[in-house]
Amino acid sequence: MERSERRAVVTGGAGFLGSHLCEALLEQGWQVVCLDNFLTGTPANVAHLTRRPGFELIHCDVTENGHVRGPVDLVLHFASPASPVDYLEMPIETLRVGSVGTERALALARDKGARFLLASTSEVYGDPQVHPQPEDYWGHVNPIGPRGVYDEAKRYAEALVTAYRSTHLVDTAIVRIFNTYGPRMRPYDGRAIPTFIRQALADEPITVSGDGSQTRSVCYVDDLVAGILALARSDHPGPVNIGNPHERSVLEIAENVRAAAGSSSEISFVGRPVDDPKVRRPDTTLAEEVLGWQPVVPWDEGLGRTVAWFREALRADLASAPA
Repeated sequence: MERSERRAVVTGGAGFLGSHLCEALLEQGWQVVCLDNFLTGTPANVAHLTRRPGFELIHCDVTENGHVRGPVDLVLHFASPASPVDYLEMPIETLRVGSVGTERALALARDKGARFLLASTSEVYGDPQVHPQPEDYWGHVNPIGPRGVYDEAKRYAEALVTAYRSTHLVDTAIVRIFNTYGPRMRPYDGRAIPTFIRQALADEPITVSGDGSQTRSVCYVDDLVAGILALARSDHPGPVNIGNPHERSVLEIAENVRAAAGSSSEISFVGRPVDDPKVRRPDTTLAEEVLGWQPVVPWDEGLGRTVAWFREALRADLASAPA
């Protein structure tokens, strides 16, 4: 008897991206199993989903146990620290989830006959010498620099996914995610946009690294999730860049955040982190041609939604703080 409902497993499903992915899958009629050890994610991100039929939250570490009972049609491997603050504090955990965790998630997909999708990153391009970055660019990464624990974990994960595809014939895909922003980012996760928003709402100096001329291409989370699910529905193996091709300087982003928050914060310049990329912009031609995908949420609109969410979240934190 053919099953009427599709079932997806999302590792790291209680994180920023993972929680939005779980939500979107439920909206599309999937049953969703969310696996997370809450190292950087939080049950609060999916608390509103736990009351919905078809959603299951399992507290587990995918590097220790990746087994899920019952049928599985899709495995999305999103478990990993993803901000510099996190992976610099947890280098071994980051490397393990990129290696052991990826293999356990791949083994689950192999056992279940499921499609597998790896959340890779634009960081595989390192501090790029090719701009914008197409999928056939091999990157410029310092393997022994402080960022190497994340960059190389993802590069290894891509190689492992490719090996499982060729050796075990697992139906795999790789998405390379560029800078993403939106609700449920952690105020202190160290990435530029949540840091700028937190500082602006508190009227604290907004700390821009270097002179702010380095660039980023930021994509609203709803657009990113739409691209990921388009890749999951396809039979394309990737890698496919998913991100917004509109490039902005970090200083421009800080100034835009200040304006959106109605803040009087000053811009304060601080030292640039080691191996901080000078430029970042995806070549999204492949996503447009193969998936029919491109971002649709304007920067001003996405930023406004994100600032509003942060304002409420920070207000709730203050209200619940001990007197």
